[in-house]
Amino acid sequence: MKKILSIFLLFANLSFAQNAKEKVLVTDMTKIKQVGNVSISPDGTKAIYALRSNESNETDKLDFDYRSHLWLTDFQTVKQLTRGTENVGTATWSADSKQIAFSRNVKGKSQIFIMPLDGGEAFQLTDFKYSTGSPSWSPDGSKILFSINVSFSDLLKDSLLNPAKKLPSWSFEKAGFSNNNFLKPDKKVKANPNGSIEEIRAYLDKDVEDKKAKVINRLNFQGEATTEPEIRFNILFVIDAKEGAKPTQISRGFWSLNGANWSADGKKIYATMGLDSLVHPDREQNSAIVSLNADGTGLKMVLGEKGISYNNPTPSPDGKLLVLTTSKTEWLGSNQIVLANADGTNKTFINFDRSANSFEWSEDGKFVYFLANSNGGVPLYRLDVQSKKVEKLTDFDSGISSFDLSKERIVFAKTEVKNPSELYYSDLLVKNSVKLSSHNDTWLANKALSFPEKKTLKNSKGQTIEYWIMKPTNFEAGKKYPLLLNMHGGPTAMWGPGESSMWHEFQYFCSQGYGIVYANPRGSGGYGKDFQIANYQDWGTGPAEDVLAAASEAAKASWVDTSRQVITGGSYAGYLTAWIISHDHRFKAAFAQRGVYELSTFMGEGNAWRLTPNYFGGYPWEAKIKPILERESPYTYVDKIKTPFLIKHGENDLRTGVIQSEMMYKSLKIMGKEVEYVRIPGATHELSRTGNVRQRIDRMLRIYEFFERYIGK
Repeated sequence: MKKILSIFLLFANLSFAQNAKEKVLVTDMTKIKQVGNVSISPDGTKAIYALRSNESNETDKLDFDYRSHLWLTDFQTVKQLTRGTENVGTATWSADSKQIAFSRNVKGKSQIFIMPLDGGEAFQLTDFKYSTGSPSWSPDGSKILFSINVSFSDLLKDSLLNPAKKLPSWSFEKAGFSNNNFLKPDKKVKANPNGSIEEIRAYLDKDVEDKKAKVINRLNFQGEATTEPEIRFNILFVIDAKEGAKPTQISRGFWSLNGANWSADGKKIYATMGLDSLVHPDREQNSAIVSLNADGTGLKMVLGEKGISYNNPTPSPDGKLLVLTTSKTEWLGSNQIVLANADGTNKTFINFDRSANSFEWSEDGKFVYFLANSNGGVPLYRLDVQSKKVEKLTDFDSGISSFDLSKERIVFAKTEVKNPSELYYSDLLVKNSVKLSSHNDTWLANKALSFPEKKTLKNSKGQTIEYWIMKPTNFEAGKKYPLLLNMHGGPTAMWGPGESSMWHEFQYFCSQGYGIVYANPRGSGGYGKDFQIANYQDWGTGPAEDVLAAASEAAKASWVDTSRQVITGGSYAGYLTAWIISHDHRFKAAFAQRGVYELSTFMGEGNAWRLTPNYFGGYPWEAKIKPILERESPYTYVDKIKTPFLIKHGENDLRTGVIQSEMMYKSLKIMGKEVEYVRIPGATHELSRTGNVRQRIDRMLRIYEFFERYIGK
């Protein structure tokens, strides 16, 4: 009998081992493929989409390169259309559904190509000295609208873009000069460092041209990775969709036209631009909807007013209506949907308290479909044009990242806990969805995943706070586990099961034996205007109360080892991490990423500096604002920090600025606190999402390794 039992147990153990799920590894980050930029053909028989993947670098096997290529589906199968080392991220259909247009690099510049789908080779349509982008086919299929992005100096001297050699109508704001005439230097003057003032100026201009100096006169001079002394402009062109065609410039001047869309009849183009052409582009925060004829004539304002930004104009199929968004430019204005006549009259504001994007009209013009972050997911909604009512079509537990529709179906990319990204199609009510792709299925097949459990609590303002708890992967009853409080940035970001950027990080830490709790505190997006502005002049105390309440509730679970709690967050959540550990000492270790710690210096360091006046009501030099900024800065309380602290910043991060983290680290080091500082060479603010893959892996391992120093067994 014992022998039979032993044999049974042996087979049971073998069966269990064969069925056991594998942990999500840190290198599984490189296996994730992301579906995006979905576009359905005008005849509704097929769709095209982009797939982003990570491919091993040919020269450095430890590193990876991002690749983005086009795929085609007939709603039965999917197949790859483009290949190679040059990325192709989005495509647009011809009216007859037989060709697509897309951008691809040629000799370092993005150019537009046309590919017939009957088996012919793609041909290059444009050959500009500037990069081209955003191709859009005219409704009749004869022309393609596209844009170039050009610097101020190039626009100033380019005889084709600016044949009249005009100067901007707004002031260049160069100190010591009352007008812009200095922008037209006398070519007869030779550069001479020992010459006249004119010759010295010519010499200094040559230094700038040769990149020996950067001269900054503009307000918004900080990009994402480097300072940008020059403004850049979006210029629109139209070109016949045939080989050998010559493009026609349809927008001119020292201002940009953005988000351009054809009218239904192809006679007009709608776009957004700054409201006042006499205001420097860095100072103009108002945007207006404009229209112009397809040949570039007849530019006129459709919607525009001071203090208001109008964006995302999308014409209806019959050309009679526009759907767009609007928001106040000052303070903390939020996005609102507007329906209007095509000429801007009869504005109707839609009752929908979320920030909408990605408008698509139904073929009959009765509905407008769109996306909006909400309650932890990114649902697809539709607006009934007649009744003005909005209907939610998908759930809060998943996220629609891209979609398009035809007369009969919707095609969409979806993120959910069980799969980070795949392509689906459904009917127009998103019923009976059919999964079309399996880009992530193979590597996911044997992986053990942790699924979040949603909870809610009430904060001191009576607001409902949503939070989620994830148990460790392969959880065992009776065992104790560490708990990680992970927080989002923004501060208007939103996390949940339908948010794609944290999919791998959450699953990795759960696979390493951590429980995770994450929340959407006051100030988060996805819960309406009042909730989003509830952290006005209160970045620290209120939001900290909300996330710590979620952590406290999660810690009540019998499986949580309350002596092994850790905390992390990036950007605004880097701020919140520092704030919390200077006011609360429950955590055994903390990791802050690309954070803001001192709000006055942030005004000078970060390109996101407008967060300071918008959220705190003014500027550091104002007597009534200065004490508020001091009160709300984590750096003010740096001496109260006792928690072992790892601080990370990308060396090229100009969104928040590296001096923020240097100040925090240096001060803690002077005081002899347990602190470590990691600088990531070449990295920007986007390191954890779109940065160098090897550095992204390094980042995640450093979090884990640092926490294990203090809570590992």
